[in-house]
Amino acid sequence: MVVPDAVFEFDRVSKSYATHLSLRRGWILRDLSFAVRAGEIFGYLGPNGAGKTTTIRLALGILFPDGGRIRLFGEPAARVRLRERIGFLPENPYFYDYLSGEEFLDFYARLLGLPAGRRRERIPYLLDLVDLGNRGDRQLRKYSKGMLQRIGLAQALLNEPDLVILDEPMSGLDPMGRRQVRDIILDLRRQGKTIFFSSHILQDAEMICDRVGILDRGRLIACGPLQELLGRRTEFWEVTFSGCRPNLARFQAELVSSGNGESLVRLSAEADLEAFLQEIHALQGSLHALQPQRATLEDFFLSEIRQRRQGGAA
Repeated sequence: MVVPDAVFEFDRVSKSYATHLSLRRGWILRDLSFAVRAGEIFGYLGPNGAGKTTTIRLALGILFPDGGRIRLFGEPAARVRLRERIGFLPENPYFYDYLSGEEFLDFYARLLGLPAGRRRERIPYLLDLVDLGNRGDRQLRKYSKGMLQRIGLAQALLNEPDLVILDEPMSGLDPMGRRQVRDIILDLRRQGKTIFFSSHILQDAEMICDRVGILDRGRLIACGPLQELLGRRTEFWEVTFSGCRPNLARFQAELVSSGNGESLVRLSAEADLEAFLQEIHALQGSLHALQPQRATLEDFFLSEIRQRRQGGAA
């Protein structure tokens, strides 16, 4: 599998670990294949222990796969020079309490080999980007959780990366902090960056992702554009009508509200919608609205994982 515009590509990648009590190996990832395209926000979703962080470590060369191929920017991921084009924020980064925000960024900029002139230009720009421009001289031990996450994100952008990899970037943040991080990620996409982030906060992924992949027990169980994934099924129908009283129990229907002569009824997706509409017509009622209610990303996520586990897939 070679995707022409892929920035980040896994092709049948597997990773295992040795168990202590037997000669058998436990699998973290099994035949994992997906691609992240240039300029998109890709959300990598899954429950704790699904293998999300292992995937990131493999992409960064921290771990090595048992089998399969990993490519970055169309080249084998093992090529060290490719790291220069990647920015990374781990799930639990270490912050030096007694460094200021400016000193923290300067420290990492030196590790990256940025010259002094470039550091003087880049650090104030990034502090402004993450809304810490007036707090750069404050020690990190005085930063809130949200401020630390944003300074960590600034660190990941020091080298002006083409690909930004974020491991649970919104974990532990309050709604305001999550909103700020979402806005930064969207701004990065407008700049032409490619963003790959893992998360278990489905609401945030639904709000900003172009495509998502859902991982469970080391296997990718769904992958694609949000619109396509969520458009696969209608969860229920909402029907607004007046002038009649159909037998709701017969159609597995639930009365949501009634007033001013109108009734709003909800039917499950499995109900016979056509027969219900014919019943309204037969009773000489008037149909005012018919609306399909689609699944949210959370609905889809839970349904896919539940179906897979009930099916006994390993």
